Amino acid sequence: MKFLETIRDRWRSFFRKRRFNMLNATDNSEEWHIHLSPASILAGFVSFALLLFILLLSLIAYTPVLEFLPGYRTQAGRSHENLVQNIIRIDSMERVLNSMMTYNENIAMILDGKMPVVRTFISSDSLRTSKVLVMPSAADSALRIQMEGDGPYSLAGGGGLASKPARRSIELTTPIDGIITDRYDLKEGRFGVKVAAAAADPVTAIDEGTVVISRWTPETGHIIEIQHTNSLLSIYRHLSQSLVTKGQRIRSGEVIGYNSEMVDGEVQLFEFELWNNGKPVDPEGYILF
Repeated sequence: MKFLETIRDRWRSFFRKRRFNMLNATDNSEEWHIHLSPASILAGFVSFALLLFILLLSLIAYTPVLEFLPGYRTQAGRSHENLVQNIIRIDSMERVLNSMMTYNENIAMILDGKMPVVRTFISSDSLRTSKVLVMPSAADSALRIQMEGDGPYSLAGGGGLASKPARRSIELTTPIDGIITDRYDLKEGRFGVKVAAAAADPVTAIDEGTVVISRWTPETGHIIEIQHTNSLLSIYRHLSQSLVTKGQRIRSGEVIGYNSEMVDGEVQLFEFELWNNGKPVDPEGYILF
């Protein structure tokens, strides 16, 4: 019984309030007081800890405070680079697998006495689209005559419904095979696109033109700018090697340099910009990546 009474007394003492006061040292008069119990002190400490935890959690979730911690940005950058490299490897493996499947199918069709099928895999992203060459129908032939003639739908003529930008978007070639990681966004200060491609891949000119700049900088590596017709300017950044010089005339699809190579486990993504009449435009509106 004494043990239970002792526990009961301690429990009551835990909730019993104590008076804490502040006295004036001169005349010993009371200036301030407060009533507290051990239970209220514990509750206040728990509430403060919970409030501090919620505040820290909100700062981590909704602010870039982690960017200022030593080593965090480096680890995040490495994770991003590893992800890009894995995507490139998967994309390369898929290309090889598609080529092997096409080769095996063609061998089987040749052995059966049939015509082999020609397939073209578009390298816009990791999802490949296959096209099989078939004989054109009468409707296709009529449409081709309409598009290649001198009528209102002619692509060769200067009038009618055929517009210059539409033809340019069809004629321009892809500068490099890869996957777009960062898209054109003026609000974010991105005047072009970033493409993840294999190291040392060839970079080609999107159209015929004249080289106006070919130089090397520590920030962008080799950079090439080509002036095309109709006030169109293409810019190629982060090249490991440039094969052209200023003033050189370039043909469409000609190799002008090579993508940056991996250095110390890191690789700079290829950047491509397209400017029209002195203003940046979205390259994806002109080129099928």
